[in-house]
Amino acid sequence: MAKKYVAYVSSYTIGSADDNGIHVYDVDIENGRLSEKEQVEITNSSFLRISHDRRFLYSITDLGVESYTIAADGCLNLLNKASINGMRGCYLYTDYEDRFLFTAGYHDGKVTVLRLNEDGSIGEITDEIYHKGLGTAVWRNFRPHVQCVKMTRDNRFLLACDLGMDRINVYALDHKTGKLRETDIIHSDQESAPRHMQFSEDGRFLYVVQEQKRAVDVYHYSVDNNGNPDFERIQSISTTTDPDVIGVVACALKFSWDYNYLITSNAGENSVTVFSVDKETGLLTMNLCLPIAGEFPKDASLLPDNRHLVSLNHESNTITFFTFHPDKHTIVMNGPEVQVNQPNCIVFYELPE
Repeated sequence: MAKKYVAYVSSYTIGSADDNGIHVYDVDIENGRLSEKEQVEITNSSFLRISHDRRFLYSITDLGVESYTIAADGCLNLLNKASINGMRGCYLYTDYEDRFLFTAGYHDGKVTVLRLNEDGSIGEITDEIYHKGLGTAVWRNFRPHVQCVKMTRDNRFLLACDLGMDRINVYALDHKTGKLRETDIIHSDQESAPRHMQFSEDGRFLYVVQEQKRAVDVYHYSVDNNGNPDFERIQSISTTTDPDVIGVVACALKFSWDYNYLITSNAGENSVTVFSVDKETGLLTMNLCLPIAGEFPKDASLLPDNRHLVSLNHESNTITFFTFHPDKHTIVMNGPEVQVNQPNCIVFYELPE
């Protein structure tokens, strides 16, 4: 039996009469298309995360975070809501045991840790850390702006991208108390603005997309004999074919289902970039960088078949579809666009057989 998938798309509801911030789609793998099956009422669902055990979905909302159970058909049922005791977050992640939920606060420069209950619902706050300091780019975001949080795959350290401070703070997680302890700082190039992160499937390599630098920095990750994390930068590769272009910022960072490709997007020139991944060395090679027929691609992703690509275009309120030809280094538009108000994030989910 062929595998079946649904896609969850988060969107902003501000300025719209539509209060449904999460859209659930059936995925037509063969034709590379999405068909809507459900809408979920939630305000400004700016980011989504599926638990590592694939049972629950978590979403950012104006008042904090919300948790949902995932039904057999992929539809969502609200579990509960919880406050993050701060301004609206922009990113979510769970540890690999699904015991804690981490949120990134762009507006207040804050990392929040919440306990997760066995039923998937969100519990109390266990830690709150405000980043401090001033960055170098006064004309841009010179204050702390935590844009992304992610656990290392060995489940030991939480990384927090600070776009305003041009650095990634590394915290050791106490798995009993949910407390964080800073153990390291990865310094990005000045005015590079680290935005999103991904780890390789085996956890040996960290990939960081730099918003203002318009590049992906690749790090080798290891732990020394004293249990301290070590990150060695081994590559920096441009997300555009013209690295000196003005008014362009890098946005998305997503692995393909099989980790053979890494996808990013570029707002301003409105393009998507697909890199081929050398799994042994961790190094990237640009396969293509081409237009996505929309404005401000906040997110882009390959479908699980690696033959189709979707782009979420925040300013044109569209999702656009393409057929991906890696051997020809091209994408070809695949049917009409789909209208969605200010789409921000897409997550694919494989339905149980």
